[in-house]
Amino acid sequence: MSDAAPPPPATPTPPPSPVPAPAPPPAGADAFARLVEVMRRLRAPDGCPWDRQQTHDSLKRYLLEETYEVLEALDEGNPELLREELGDLLFQVVFLSRLSEERGEFTVHDAAAGIAEKLIRRHPWVFGDTRVGNAEEAKATWETLKAKERQGKKKDSVLDGIPKELPALAKALRLSQKAAKVGFDWPNLDAVLEKLDEEMQEFEEAARSGDREHAREELGDLFFVMANIARKLELDPEDALRLTNETFIRRFKHVERRLREGGKGPEDAGLEEMERLWEEAKEREGKGP
Repeated sequence: MSDAAPPPPATPTPPPSPVPAPAPPPAGADAFARLVEVMRRLRAPDGCPWDRQQTHDSLKRYLLEETYEVLEALDEGNPELLREELGDLLFQVVFLSRLSEERGEFTVHDAAAGIAEKLIRRHPWVFGDTRVGNAEEAKATWETLKAKERQGKKKDSVLDGIPKELPALAKALRLSQKAAKVGFDWPNLDAVLEKLDEEMQEFEEAARSGDREHAREELGDLFFVMANIARKLELDPEDALRLTNETFIRRFKHVERRLREGGKGPEDAGLEEMERLWEEAKEREGKGP
């Protein structure tokens, strides 16, 4: 047996210190650059497992959710909430760009540079010598420049370029706008309103016929004509319906609240009582159908 002293016990290796988050920028520094760095850190090999797991496809739902939350903040007229929701939406832009950068496609700075160049190019009355007299002329010039830029791109139809994922009502508006630009349009609002009467009659007949497939077709026609009426009135039908949904939610919650005060729920009240409370909600708002 050797008389040599046993080796000292091994000193355990301490765990690596966590990498600190990027420091807050000093006054006047670029907060956007810090956000980009935070995103890079989240996607690093030792970053966040959930963030590292995301793909372009998995982020679609979050992009849509954040967009609608921005719209809700705008409707509420809440500046603080709007600031927060715009930040969340901006994060989705940075996130998607980071994924593309990792694939060697482009960076968020490339995306920012691209839109800046496009805005400069399509605003020659601001950044060049072109002159426009009003907003309508500015928009017409923008559309002319946009059309020229797309001349070299393959286009099978004037309807090309509308996002497939647009909500159906918003898509109906965009389709009618594009068709109207090449003259496929009713001459005036009265003509579209006459078409609405016609489609309403056809829908009523289909609805009473018991043929659900026919009723669905006629209901779609009715919505499409409504989108065209909105276009003639320079209104956004998607926005109009969204605001109506919010009005319904607000008034129905009033009905529920008043019923609870009497120890009831909607399922315990009759239609007559709920309609009375609905009218009460309308009177408190002082407007609306």
